[in-house]
Amino acid sequence: MSGLFLEVLPPGGVDRTPSACGQLACILEVLARKPGNVHRRQDFSDTSLADFLLSAAVACPVFDHTPERGVGVTILEATRRSRAVVRTNTHLGTFLLLAPLAAVPSGLSLQEGIKQVLDALTLADSEAVFEAIRLAQPGGLGRVSREDVTSTPTLPLREIMILAKDRDMIARQYADGFAQVFDLGVPAFLDGLAVEQPLEEAIVGCFLRILAEHPDTLIARKRGIEVANAASRKAREILQLGWPASEAAQQALVEFDHWLRAEGNARNPGTTADLVAACLYVVLREGTMQLPHKPSFVSHRIQL
Repeated sequence: MSGLFLEVLPPGGVDRTPSACGQLACILEVLARKPGNVHRRQDFSDTSLADFLLSAAVACPVFDHTPERGVGVTILEATRRSRAVVRTNTHLGTFLLLAPLAAVPSGLSLQEGIKQVLDALTLADSEAVFEAIRLAQPGGLGRVSREDVTSTPTLPLREIMILAKDRDMIARQYADGFAQVFDLGVPAFLDGLAVEQPLEEAIVGCFLRILAEHPDTLIARKRGIEVANAASRKAREILQLGWPASEAAQQALVEFDHWLRAEGNARNPGTTADLVAACLYVVLREGTMQLPHKPSFVSHRIQL
Protein backbone atom coordinates (compact mmCIF):
# COMPACT_ATOMS: atom_id res chain seq x y z
CA MET A 1 0.00 0.00 0.00
CA SER A 2 2.64 2.55 1.00
CA GLY A 3 4.33 2.41 -2.39
CA LEU A 4 1.22 3.79 -4.05
CA PHE A 5 1.46 6.89 -1.89
CA LEU A 6 5.11 7.69 -2.51
CA GLU A 7 4.41 9.67 -5.66
CA VAL A 8 1.51 11.65 -4.28
CA LEU A 9 2.62 12.47 -0.73
CA PRO A 10 5.93 14.32 -1.00
CA PRO A 11 7.72 15.62 2.11
CA GLY A 12 6.16 18.79 3.44
CA GLY A 13 2.57 18.26 2.42
CA VAL A 14 0.16 17.01 -0.20
CA ASP A 15 0.93 17.67 -3.86
CA ARG A 16 -2.26 19.18 -5.29
CA THR A 17 -1.52 18.51 -8.95
CA PRO A 18 -4.32 16.84 -10.95
CA SER A 19 -2.43 13.53 -10.98
CA ALA A 20 -1.84 13.51 -7.23
CA CYS A 21 -5.40 14.49 -6.42
CA GLY A 22 -6.69 11.90 -8.87
CA GLN A 23 -4.67 9.10 -7.29
CA LEU A 24 -5.66 10.08 -3.77
CA ALA A 25 -9.33 10.42 -4.71
CA CYS A 26 -9.39 6.97 -6.32
CA ILE A 27 -7.54 5.37 -3.41
CA LEU A 28 -9.72 6.93 -0.70
CA GLU A 29 -12.91 6.11 -2.60
CA VAL A 30 -12.14 2.42 -3.02
CA LEU A 31 -10.76 1.90 0.49
CA ALA A 32 -13.95 3.22 2.12
CA ARG A 33 -16.51 0.54 2.96
CA LYS A 34 -19.32 1.76 0.71
CA PRO A 35 -22.21 -0.73 0.52
CA GLY A 36 -22.35 -2.85 -2.62
CA ASN A 37 -18.87 -1.88 -3.86
CA VAL A 38 -15.34 -3.23 -3.81
CA HIS A 39 -13.52 -1.91 -0.74
CA ARG A 40 -10.68 -2.81 1.63
CA ARG A 41 -12.61 -5.77 3.05
CA GLN A 42 -14.60 -6.91 0.03
CA ASP A 43 -13.71 -7.93 -3.54
CA PHE A 44 -15.93 -8.97 -6.42
CA SER A 45 -15.40 -12.33 -8.10
CA ASP A 46 -13.80 -10.63 -11.12
CA THR A 47 -12.46 -7.38 -9.62
CA SER A 48 -10.35 -6.81 -6.51
CA LEU A 49 -9.16 -3.96 -4.37
CA ALA A 50 -5.71 -4.47 -5.89
CA ASP A 51 -7.17 -3.93 -9.37
CA PHE A 52 -8.49 -0.52 -8.35
CA LEU A 53 -5.24 0.49 -6.66
CA LEU A 54 -3.09 -0.61 -9.59
CA SER A 55 -5.37 1.17 -12.06
CA ALA A 56 -5.22 4.42 -10.09
CA ALA A 57 -1.45 4.23 -9.74
CA VAL A 58 -0.72 3.83 -13.46
CA ALA A 59 -3.54 5.90 -14.96
CA CYS A 60 -3.87 9.05 -12.88
CA PRO A 61 -0.50 10.60 -13.85
CA VAL A 62 -2.03 11.40 -17.26
CA PHE A 63 -4.27 14.03 -15.68
CA ASP A 64 -1.38 16.49 -15.34
CA HIS A 65 -1.28 16.69 -19.13
CA THR A 66 -4.98 17.17 -19.82
CA PRO A 67 -4.78 20.82 -20.98
CA GLU A 68 -2.40 19.99 -23.83
CA ARG A 69 -3.79 16.51 -24.60
CA GLY A 70 -7.47 17.36 -24.39
CA VAL A 71 -10.17 15.75 -22.30
CA GLY A 72 -11.01 12.91 -24.68
CA VAL A 73 -7.42 11.80 -25.29
CA THR A 74 -6.73 11.95 -21.54
CA ILE A 75 -9.69 9.62 -20.87
CA LEU A 76 -8.51 7.25 -23.60
CA GLU A 77 -4.90 7.21 -22.38
CA ALA A 78 -5.98 6.65 -18.76
CA THR A 79 -8.17 3.75 -19.91
CA ARG A 80 -5.33 2.23 -21.94
CA ARG A 81 -2.99 2.41 -18.95
CA SER A 82 -5.60 0.89 -16.69
CA ARG A 83 -6.33 -2.01 -19.03
CA ALA A 84 -2.61 -2.69 -19.32
CA VAL A 85 -2.52 -3.74 -15.66
CA VAL A 86 -6.07 -4.96 -14.84
CA ARG A 87 -8.38 -7.32 -16.69
CA THR A 88 -11.71 -5.55 -16.05
CA ASN A 89 -13.14 -2.06 -16.10
CA THR A 90 -12.34 -0.35 -12.80
CA HIS A 91 -12.34 3.39 -13.45
CA LEU A 92 -13.90 4.39 -16.76
CA GLY A 93 -16.66 6.37 -15.06
CA THR A 94 -14.16 8.02 -12.73
CA PHE A 95 -11.86 8.93 -15.63
CA LEU A 96 -14.81 10.47 -17.47
CA LEU A 97 -15.42 12.71 -14.47
CA LEU A 98 -11.86 13.54 -13.46
CA ALA A 99 -10.52 14.47 -16.90
CA PRO A 100 -12.73 17.56 -17.36
CA LEU A 101 -11.96 18.65 -13.78
CA ALA A 102 -8.24 18.19 -14.45
CA ALA A 103 -8.56 20.47 -17.49
CA VAL A 104 -9.73 23.45 -15.43
CA PRO A 105 -6.93 26.05 -15.47
CA SER A 106 -5.18 26.84 -12.20
CA GLY A 107 -6.45 30.06 -10.69
CA LEU A 108 -10.10 29.24 -11.38
CA SER A 109 -12.40 27.45 -8.98
CA LEU A 110 -13.34 24.06 -10.35
CA GLN A 111 -17.04 24.91 -10.32
CA GLU A 112 -16.41 28.08 -12.31
CA GLY A 113 -13.89 26.59 -14.69
CA ILE A 114 -15.68 23.34 -15.49
CA LYS A 115 -18.30 25.15 -17.57
CA GLN A 116 -15.61 26.57 -19.84
CA VAL A 117 -14.03 23.13 -20.23
CA LEU A 118 -17.34 21.47 -21.09
CA ASP A 119 -18.29 24.16 -23.60
CA ALA A 120 -14.96 23.67 -25.41
CA LEU A 121 -15.31 19.91 -25.95
CA THR A 122 -15.08 18.81 -29.58
CA LEU A 123 -15.89 16.00 -31.95
CA ALA A 124 -12.32 14.75 -31.47
CA ASP A 125 -13.07 14.37 -27.76
CA SER A 126 -16.11 12.27 -28.67
CA GLU A 127 -14.05 10.02 -30.93
CA ALA A 128 -11.47 9.40 -28.21
CA VAL A 129 -14.11 8.77 -25.53
CA PHE A 130 -16.00 6.32 -27.75
CA GLU A 131 -12.75 4.41 -28.24
CA ALA A 132 -12.13 4.43 -24.47
CA ILE A 133 -15.62 3.07 -23.78
CA ARG A 134 -15.16 0.27 -26.30
CA LEU A 135 -11.81 -0.59 -24.71
CA ALA A 136 -13.16 -0.57 -21.14
CA GLN A 137 -16.29 -2.59 -22.01
CA PRO A 138 -18.43 -1.31 -19.11
CA GLY A 139 -21.29 -3.48 -17.92
CA GLY A 140 -24.91 -2.95 -18.90
CA LEU A 141 -24.15 -0.51 -21.70
CA GLY A 142 -26.86 -1.57 -24.17
CA ARG A 143 -27.59 0.16 -27.49
CA VAL A 144 -29.13 3.53 -28.34
CA SER A 145 -30.57 4.91 -31.57
CA ARG A 146 -28.38 8.05 -31.70
CA GLU A 147 -24.63 8.33 -31.11
CA ASP A 148 -24.19 4.73 -30.01
CA VAL A 149 -20.61 3.98 -28.93
CA THR A 150 -20.34 1.16 -31.47
CA SER A 151 -20.65 3.75 -34.25
CA THR A 152 -18.64 6.83 -35.22
CA PRO A 153 -19.70 9.94 -33.27
CA THR A 154 -21.01 12.95 -35.19
CA LEU A 155 -21.35 15.53 -32.38
CA PRO A 156 -19.05 17.24 -29.86
CA LEU A 157 -18.77 15.36 -26.59
CA ARG A 158 -20.96 17.60 -24.46
CA GLU A 159 -23.80 17.42 -26.98
CA ILE A 160 -23.60 13.62 -26.92
CA MET A 161 -23.65 13.66 -23.13
CA ILE A 162 -26.74 15.86 -23.16
CA LEU A 163 -28.49 13.21 -25.25
CA ALA A 164 -27.59 10.60 -22.61
CA LYS A 165 -28.17 12.61 -19.43
CA ASP A 166 -31.52 11.03 -18.55
CA ARG A 167 -30.08 7.50 -18.59
CA ASP A 168 -26.58 8.09 -17.22
CA MET A 169 -25.49 10.13 -14.19
CA ILE A 170 -22.00 10.71 -15.54
CA ALA A 171 -23.39 12.12 -18.77
CA ARG A 172 -25.64 14.33 -16.62
CA GLN A 173 -22.56 15.94 -15.06
CA TYR A 174 -21.37 17.00 -18.51
CA ALA A 175 -24.83 18.34 -19.32
CA ASP A 176 -25.41 20.18 -16.03
CA GLY A 177 -21.98 21.48 -15.11
CA PHE A 178 -21.27 18.76 -12.51
CA ALA A 179 -24.21 19.97 -10.41
CA GLN A 180 -24.56 16.74 -8.43
CA VAL A 181 -20.87 16.88 -7.54
CA PHE A 182 -20.68 20.52 -6.48
CA ASP A 183 -24.17 21.05 -5.06
CA LEU A 184 -24.82 17.68 -3.40
CA GLY A 185 -21.83 15.38 -3.04
CA VAL A 186 -19.16 17.86 -1.95
CA PRO A 187 -21.41 19.53 0.69
CA ALA A 188 -22.44 16.10 1.99
CA PHE A 189 -18.80 15.09 2.39
CA LEU A 190 -17.84 18.37 4.04
CA ASP A 191 -20.79 18.00 6.45
CA GLY A 192 -19.12 14.83 7.71
CA LEU A 193 -15.76 16.52 8.12
CA ALA A 194 -17.39 19.42 9.97
CA VAL A 195 -18.45 17.09 12.79
CA GLU A 196 -15.04 15.38 12.81
CA GLN A 197 -16.13 12.06 11.38
CA PRO A 198 -13.40 9.66 10.26
CA LEU A 199 -12.78 10.04 6.53
CA GLU A 200 -14.37 6.66 5.92
CA GLU A 201 -17.65 7.77 7.49
CA ALA A 202 -17.62 11.06 5.58
CA ILE A 203 -17.07 9.18 2.31
CA VAL A 204 -19.85 6.68 3.01
CA GLY A 205 -22.14 9.54 4.05
CA CYS A 206 -21.42 11.30 0.75
CA PHE A 207 -22.21 8.07 -1.10
CA LEU A 208 -25.51 7.58 0.73
CA ARG A 209 -26.61 11.18 0.18
CA ILE A 210 -25.99 11.02 -3.57
CA LEU A 211 -27.67 7.63 -3.92
CA ALA A 212 -30.64 8.71 -1.79
CA GLU A 213 -31.44 11.56 -4.17
CA HIS A 214 -30.37 10.07 -7.52
CA PRO A 215 -31.00 6.44 -8.52
CA ASP A 216 -27.79 4.78 -9.63
CA THR A 217 -27.82 4.51 -13.41
CA LEU A 218 -25.55 1.44 -13.49
CA ILE A 219 -28.15 -0.40 -11.42
CA ALA A 220 -30.87 0.94 -13.70
CA ARG A 221 -29.09 -0.36 -16.81
CA LYS A 222 -28.48 -3.79 -15.31
CA ARG A 223 -31.67 -4.33 -13.30
CA GLY A 224 -34.13 -1.63 -14.32
CA ILE A 225 -35.29 1.65 -12.86
CA GLU A 226 -37.54 0.05 -10.24
CA VAL A 227 -34.58 -1.69 -8.65
CA ALA A 228 -32.51 1.52 -8.86
CA ASN A 229 -35.33 3.40 -7.14
CA ALA A 230 -35.46 0.72 -4.44
CA ALA A 231 -31.74 1.21 -3.78
CA SER A 232 -32.27 4.95 -3.41
CA ARG A 233 -35.16 4.37 -1.02
CA LYS A 234 -33.01 2.09 1.15
CA ALA A 235 -30.23 4.72 1.22
CA ARG A 236 -32.74 7.35 2.36
CA GLU A 237 -34.00 5.05 5.10
CA ILE A 238 -30.47 4.58 6.44
CA LEU A 239 -29.96 8.33 6.60
CA GLN A 240 -33.35 8.83 8.27
CA LEU A 241 -32.40 6.26 10.92
CA GLY A 242 -29.55 8.55 11.96
CA TRP A 243 -26.53 7.17 10.15
CA PRO A 244 -23.74 6.95 11.28
CA ALA A 245 -24.53 7.44 14.97
CA SER A 246 -27.44 5.03 15.52
CA GLU A 247 -27.16 1.27 15.83
CA ALA A 248 -30.36 0.89 13.81
CA ALA A 249 -28.78 2.74 10.90
CA GLN A 250 -25.62 0.65 11.15
CA GLN A 251 -27.65 -2.55 10.99
CA ALA A 252 -29.65 -1.19 8.06
CA LEU A 253 -26.36 -0.44 6.26
CA VAL A 254 -25.27 -4.07 6.68
CA GLU A 255 -28.60 -5.33 5.34
CA PHE A 256 -28.39 -2.87 2.44
CA ASP A 257 -24.91 -4.13 1.60
CA HIS A 258 -26.14 -7.74 1.51
CA TRP A 259 -29.06 -6.78 -0.74
CA LEU A 260 -26.80 -4.92 -3.16
CA ARG A 261 -24.33 -7.83 -3.35
CA ALA A 262 -26.98 -10.47 -4.03
CA GLU A 263 -27.22 -12.04 -7.49
CA GLY A 264 -23.55 -11.63 -8.28
CA ASN A 265 -23.25 -7.93 -7.41
CA ALA A 266 -25.74 -7.05 -10.14
CA ARG A 267 -27.05 -4.18 -7.99
CA ASN A 268 -23.61 -2.59 -7.67
CA PRO A 269 -24.07 1.20 -7.38
CA GLY A 270 -20.89 1.87 -9.33
CA THR A 271 -21.93 5.17 -10.87
CA THR A 272 -22.51 6.62 -7.41
CA ALA A 273 -18.99 5.49 -6.45
CA ASP A 274 -17.61 7.33 -9.49
CA LEU A 275 -19.35 10.51 -8.34
CA VAL A 276 -17.85 10.09 -4.87
CA ALA A 277 -14.38 9.92 -6.43
CA ALA A 278 -15.10 13.17 -8.27
CA CYS A 279 -16.20 14.81 -5.01
CA LEU A 280 -12.97 13.71 -3.32
CA TYR A 281 -10.96 15.08 -6.22
CA VAL A 282 -12.65 18.47 -5.83
CA VAL A 283 -11.97 18.80 -2.11
CA LEU A 284 -8.37 17.65 -2.54
CA ARG A 285 -7.62 19.90 -5.51
CA GLU A 286 -9.22 22.96 -3.86
CA GLY A 287 -7.67 22.28 -0.45
CA THR A 288 -10.95 22.05 1.45
CA MET A 289 -9.85 18.68 2.84
CA GLN A 290 -6.55 18.65 4.65
CA LEU A 291 -4.27 15.63 4.96
CA PRO A 292 -3.29 14.13 7.31
CA HIS A 293 -6.83 14.14 8.65
CA LYS A 294 -7.83 13.67 12.27
CA PRO A 295 -9.57 11.51 13.32
CA SER A 296 -8.12 8.62 11.35
CA PHE A 297 -9.46 7.21 8.10
CA VAL A 298 -11.01 4.11 9.71
CA SER A 299 -14.49 4.17 11.23
CA HIS A 300 -15.11 1.70 14.03
CA ARG A 301 -18.87 2.02 13.58
CA ILE A 302 -19.04 0.59 10.06
CA GLN A 303 -19.47 -3.17 10.25
CA LEU A 304 -19.16 -4.11 6.56
